Amino acid sequence: MGLTPAQKRVYDFVQAYTGRNGYSPTYEEIRRHLGFNSLNAVYKHLKGIEERGYLKSLPNNRKRSLDLTPLHASSASIPLLGTVAAGHPIEAVEVPDSIDVPESFLGNGQNFALKVRGDSMVEEGIREGDVLIVCKRNHAENGQTVVALIDGEATVKKFYVSANEVELRPANSQMESIRLPAGEVEIVGVAVGLLRHYR
Repeated sequence: MGLTPAQKRVYDFVQAYTGRNGYSPTYEEIRRHLGFNSLNAVYKHLKGIEERGYLKSLPNNRKRSLDLTPLHASSASIPLLGTVAAGHPIEAVEVPDSIDVPESFLGNGQNFALKVRGDSMVEEGIREGDVLIVCKRNHAENGQTVVALIDGEATVKKFYVSANEVELRPANSQMESIRLPAGEVEIVGVAVGLLRHYR
């Protein structure tokens, strides 16, 4: 169970204060810093944090002894199936691995991840080296970002269909769309999330 916004403010202040000073703040310091009207309000928020499992038992009349436990966002492990081209299609090679991602990034159904190679989707914020989270499905709506197979080669593009033709449109004004008969394009899944390391 997550913290309420007020509890999160208390948690963040206690965590930052303890990190700076090597010991936790007093109730009065918490009250003053966060603008609560009473020490009872501080106690109630700390009690709520404790009940959610992010604070070890409240101390009995001992100052500066609040012991927080780390906040964990719920995550799920999904298959990391290799690389997908954001450019010219590349051979779809599954390299079985797994990656932990926040559950909020996942779509309904089976999900998997692919590492992005190329820059055809940069205007959608999808860059070389990013990890694309994909919800597996064999159909898509116009305008969705999809992973598609063309003759066994995988690519990530914006999907558009009209009559019997599929357009796989890049998000890069320097590149042209791929247009093919609908029967020659296999939709593998729809992009639902993106992970990026700033290193």
